[in-house]
Amino acid sequence: MKTSRLLFRIFLLLVCMVANVSADQGYLIGDEDVLQISVWGNPELNVQVPVRPDGMISFPLVGDVKATGVSPQDLKTILEKAISKYVKDPTVSVIITSINSFKVYVLGEGITTTSGVVTLKRNTSLLQLIAQLGSLKNADLDNSFILRDNKKLINSFSRLVLKGDISQDIQLAPNDVVFIPDNFEKRITVVGAVRNPGTIPYKEGLTAVDAVLNSGGFTEFAKQNDVVIVRKEGDSVKNIEARLKDVLKNGDIGKDVLLRPGDLIIIKTGILRESLFDNAKHNMHVQLNYSYRASVEDAHRKAMYDLI
Repeated sequence: MKTSRLLFRIFLLLVCMVANVSADQGYLIGDEDVLQISVWGNPELNVQVPVRPDGMISFPLVGDVKATGVSPQDLKTILEKAISKYVKDPTVSVIITSINSFKVYVLGEGITTTSGVVTLKRNTSLLQLIAQLGSLKNADLDNSFILRDNKKLINSFSRLVLKGDISQDIQLAPNDVVFIPDNFEKRITVVGAVRNPGTIPYKEGLTAVDAVLNSGGFTEFAKQNDVVIVRKEGDSVKNIEARLKDVLKNGDIGKDVLLRPGDLIIIKTGILRESLFDNAKHNMHVQLNYSYRASVEDAHRKAMYDLI
């Protein structure tokens, strides 16, 4: 009998390890979790029960028992004490067969794939959650935060994701709110004589040449040494001139400009001036032809008058 009981305890320990919900891991039962409760030698007391929204479960002989906020090991102890009035030396096992209570809420337009309620099946860190959220190219990591019990947690998403600073990683808790806003105001806007004008994500160390290349490069009409970077500094706006042809053609990297979040890059074009010049040449050519033809016609008329 003692050997059977020992084997049963070993079996329960292995099941708990596989289920990844042992007391050693600190998991606390929550609403909507599903529990498998067994009493050794008393199969009529074995039940599978969901945790109700009020945090209670119903168990034979005992009635309602508080389960939410309790570890499986503590619930086991509570049930063994409760049914000891009816069963001699009871051995109870509590196994979580379905984890449905570990929910976190992901909000913000910086997430392109997963947002809303995310149900976690195991203890999960912030970095592990971020790995499930897909692309973060539109995320403003500097202004992202976790809200827990109506308080902002102090940690840096950008240091964690961009620099690999694992000291900024934290374990998530049920009902955490993860807010990741869009980085639209920090994006770099490139307009003018580039092949793919538009916006690109800002990254630390990004330069004007990088932005142009990320936008498809200059068009054939671009005035590469006539580039203007419009930068907002407080309540004022500053224009910075950049001679990017000198950078690309001559390797003069000192003339490249280090960008800041929200910069606007304008690449001017020389097509308007060239068109005006071409039109002027065409008009001059027409006028010369007209004058030549008029002079020839006058000479012909004069010759006819002389013959008469």
